[in-house]
Amino acid sequence: MRYGGAALAVLLGTAWQVMQPALWPAWAYFAMVGGAVGLWVVSLPMAPGVRSTVSLALAWGLLAAGQAGWRAGERLAQQLDPALEDRVLWVTGEVEGLPRAGPDGVSFTWRIEQGWDVERAQAVTLPERVWLHWPTATPGEGLAALPPPWVQAGERWRLPLRLRRVHGQANPGGFDAEGWMFGQGWGALGTVRTGAAGAVPQRLGRAVSLGAVWDRWRQRWRDEVLLRVADPQAAGLLAALAVGDQAAIAPADWQTFRDTGISHLVSISGLHITLFAWLVTGVLRRAQPWLPLHTLARWGWPAAWVASVGGLALATAYAVLAGWGVPARRTVWMLALVTLLHLLGRRWPGGLVCSVSGAAVLLCDPWAVEQAGFWLSFVAVMLLIASDAPPVRDAANPPPARSAWREGLRAQWVASLGLAPLTLLLFNQVSVIGFGVNWVAVPLVTFVLTPLALGGLLLPGCWTLAGWIVSPCLQALAWLAAWPGAVWEWPSVSPWAGLSLLLAGVVAVWPGLGWRRWGAVLLAWPLLGPGGAARPLVGSFDLLAADVGQGSAVLLRTAQHSLLFDAGPISPSGRDAGTQVLIPLLRHLGEPQLDALVLSHEDSDHIGGAPALLAARRVQQMWVSLPAGHRLWAASVPVKACAAGASWVWEGVTFRFLHPPAESAPRPAAKGGGNAHSCVLHVRDAQGRSALLTGDLPAEQEQTLIQHAPVALRADVLVVPHHGSHTSSSGALLAATQPKWAVVQVGYRSRFGHPHSEVLARYAAQGIKLVRSDHCGAFTWRSAGSTPAVECTRVVHLRPWHWRCASSDQGCSEMVRNQGRRREMSAGSTS
Repeated sequence: MRYGGAALAVLLGTAWQVMQPALWPAWAYFAMVGGAVGLWVVSLPMAPGVRSTVSLALAWGLLAAGQAGWRAGERLAQQLDPALEDRVLWVTGEVEGLPRAGPDGVSFTWRIEQGWDVERAQAVTLPERVWLHWPTATPGEGLAALPPPWVQAGERWRLPLRLRRVHGQANPGGFDAEGWMFGQGWGALGTVRTGAAGAVPQRLGRAVSLGAVWDRWRQRWRDEVLLRVADPQAAGLLAALAVGDQAAIAPADWQTFRDTGISHLVSISGLHITLFAWLVTGVLRRAQPWLPLHTLARWGWPAAWVASVGGLALATAYAVLAGWGVPARRTVWMLALVTLLHLLGRRWPGGLVCSVSGAAVLLCDPWAVEQAGFWLSFVAVMLLIASDAPPVRDAANPPPARSAWREGLRAQWVASLGLAPLTLLLFNQVSVIGFGVNWVAVPLVTFVLTPLALGGLLLPGCWTLAGWIVSPCLQALAWLAAWPGAVWEWPSVSPWAGLSLLLAGVVAVWPGLGWRRWGAVLLAWPLLGPGGAARPLVGSFDLLAADVGQGSAVLLRTAQHSLLFDAGPISPSGRDAGTQVLIPLLRHLGEPQLDALVLSHEDSDHIGGAPALLAARRVQQMWVSLPAGHRLWAASVPVKACAAGASWVWEGVTFRFLHPPAESAPRPAAKGGGNAHSCVLHVRDAQGRSALLTGDLPAEQEQTLIQHAPVALRADVLVVPHHGSHTSSSGALLAATQPKWAVVQVGYRSRFGHPHSEVLARYAAQGIKLVRSDHCGAFTWRSAGSTPAVECTRVVHLRPWHWRCASSDQGCSEMVRNQGRRREMSAGSTS
């Protein structure tokens, strides 16, 4: 009870501190640690009982919270100084970990040794670790850029860099990229700049540290896998299994693994490491006649001890080789604790071993508590341990021994059924076919592919053999993932409904309940409710401008319908906003389909995510302003040209296109893009509140719109044309629309200079409240109620590591100061 209570206190204390919106003063954390030491001293002379258990739990809880807050403060102090953003810096450092090559360049972790500011000619203090990208071409320099070399792990370089603070997109239900990067210890993101005259990188040689040598071996093995296996998909999977390089797997393959429920096998899971330790221990025990273990036995080290310690040591080496992720750390801690107990001649229940191991992981890495892998890993082990307890029987009827086949089936059933609720809560989806797929994939990956992947480190021919096995398996997985109903989605639910769902999963796998477990499970399901965000009332609508970086995507929802205006950008590496942002957003909100998709024009930052959306979501109607012959005209949904005058009504909300003119659509391809032909959509609710969405409409067409618009252009919300470019947002448009709010969708420190300072001044002069997606995250405006409500995702879900604007940015600073008003900010507040 004492150890279990202490482990639970570590979990609660860490989670409580990590979830705070801001850090406390440093003295508060020192007081926590001091109080923890005092409570621990007080609990020492206490007899075992409730008082000692509570005192020890409070001590460990305070210690976990105090050290998590203090370490977070130390790490935040390592973040890049905002004054150094986008300055030309010469930086000397070392390549850490495995570099990742892609179609747009090479990326890697960079451990900085020293930095020099070229413009000011002085040394600067920089973060210890940053994430760098060396592009195949340097945009905006005007000179030919040098191609990135074959960067090797453990090399030292002197590089010309431009650094930026860690900044990620913030959307409802989206991935917390900033939290993940904070957990990696990166204090900045940077780009190697090689286009300017004299900016030639210099290789300084190789580092000689143990970590650098280990990373070079890992890269050598990774590269050999990728070169030896002909199928790139199979090579990426084997590289992930052998050396933990999960970046070698393409995003499309990751999606296939998630849809078929085997993503836990592709990452280095505890099952792999446990199997490896078991094999090594068994080999050492059987090799006793050929090993000098009898000599150690005379020194007081029995052969069984040596075999256990040897298995633990090599399993730890494999975990380090695989990248030392949360599942690997959890497994190593559990194996170490089991080995220690074995050496001491003691035995703990499996649940206690798992709990103490989890507490050790959190004390070493407090930010793991916000990682899905941490919860999936530990909950899986706990469920397996709990479900293994045999039902109560008398001594005359002992429980029958399970066969290996039955044991494997039971473990797979428990993992699939018990983790389904947690997977649904974390990702808003669960694989329906996962149980059947895992029944084949678990033994295949565990007993065939993983040994072959590791065997290739000594005999490279094993990789070739593994590649022959993997290729048809990946084709079969892609075929299964394409089945209708292969994945079941459910929108986000309330905390109480989520807790009931988790309890239902535990009851479903608890032993000895028989048919009664299904009654408890059925009682929990109605508590889920419809889920997702509440829909607007009849006669009103919600506008959500997603944070997609340098691009555009706006979701409009009425009481029963949904419309998406533009689909965001696609990067040179192939990552698109549809897969990364919009599909998870729609899943979180509970939108199984789109009633309409509007693509304002053909620029890639507006239609980049459309193919992924069309593949993943049912779309009833598509309105476009695309040149004749564009591939999206051949989409498998009804496609119409958006033209002035087209209109419809959904639940009392009127949608009307105001541009382009009907005679210009569809149109021939235009040189320089189709900004002038952008779709312009006006939305008006039953109370007269309205929004205007303008695409990339230039100022000349803005004037035409003002003169020929069939309805008044007045709007409460204006989606700023062309991301705030100086070629749009004319004074005439602002005078005609007179919006209360304007939202500009723009990338962080946009290389195009968006939004332009002249445009910002123009909106400020008109008294219009301007919201930037790079400062606000996703922006939500709701027309219902006496006063329309607005919300910034970055304010609602604030954490200590999240990006914060500079104090000189008055609008953004005011938004952060208003963080106490989380769900709704009145229309009179400033942004």
